[in-house]
Amino acid sequence: MLIAFAGLATSHPFTDARSLASRAEFVVWEEDRERLDRFVAEHPGVRVVGGPGELLDTRPDGVVLTVPTPGLAAVLGQVVQAGPPCFVNKPAAATRAQLDALDAVAAPAAGRILSTSVLRFAPAFAEAADGLAERAARGEVHAVRATVRHDVGLWATGYNPWQDDPAEGGGTLVTMGIHGVELLVALLGPDVRLAGAARATRAHHGLRSEDTGVLALRWDSGITGTVEVLGVSEVESYTVAAHTARSTETIAIEGGADTLDGLGYRGTIDAFLAMVGGAPSPVPWEQTRAILAVLAAAREAAPPLQPGG
Repeated sequence: MLIAFAGLATSHPFTDARSLASRAEFVVWEEDRERLDRFVAEHPGVRVVGGPGELLDTRPDGVVLTVPTPGLAAVLGQVVQAGPPCFVNKPAAATRAQLDALDAVAAPAAGRILSTSVLRFAPAFAEAADGLAERAARGEVHAVRATVRHDVGLWATGYNPWQDDPAEGGGTLVTMGIHGVELLVALLGPDVRLAGAARATRAHHGLRSEDTGVLALRWDSGITGTVEVLGVSEVESYTVAAHTARSTETIAIEGGADTLDGLGYRGTIDAFLAMVGGAPSPVPWEQTRAILAVLAAAREAAPPLQPGG
């Protein structure tokens, strides 16, 4: 099969390609020469093209889309017109305007579009999610909490400045916060709204956004939720806690010996390949839209940083 890589704007498509390398041939478009050269070095047989139109003219079986969020909806629109299933690396939108533009092109083709945090497909989460979701549906879960530990210090060096820009990539609150919101929406559904948000800079003072944040959520069922975003961390890990009257049940997600498997990268690519084979997207667009709407609202609601953090 032929998989097209539309953009290499983050580290994720490089990881995606490693999962796909034994199962597909590649064609790639990327404007940044350094990123393109790195991809070609890792995959010497890849065909390089000059733009998204030329990329889609190769008639790929599937598209992995990773471009900076301000231009994502426009490229996705071309993919939707061409017809192949598309995996859009997260987050697909960081602001309300970006989400409106994305929704206009994605909603009519929702069954052919997958955009998600890979953690949704992490084995530790997938194994426990159905049971917790059933308990929540029975009214046994009263509150939930997701904790995201992922250092963002690299941004303070100037790496990928668009990701750290609140108006473009959304900054830490959006780019790392999506992991926590994704997991909670996967458990409890899309009927969720933001109740409040706060942010701070505790250590990485060269950032344009923040390195620490918290989101308060409320579902229509009455369940409340909290997402803690810790961008100052010596380890990468993710946890979900569901509070019942009797106990707190916790799911821990870590890379372990096989990071591609443990964090859900391989499971996400398997889900994408199922779409290439004709299956609909495993993540309802209503969930993706709700997740991005919460993050965009948090970006708007978080107060300005005060001097010193």
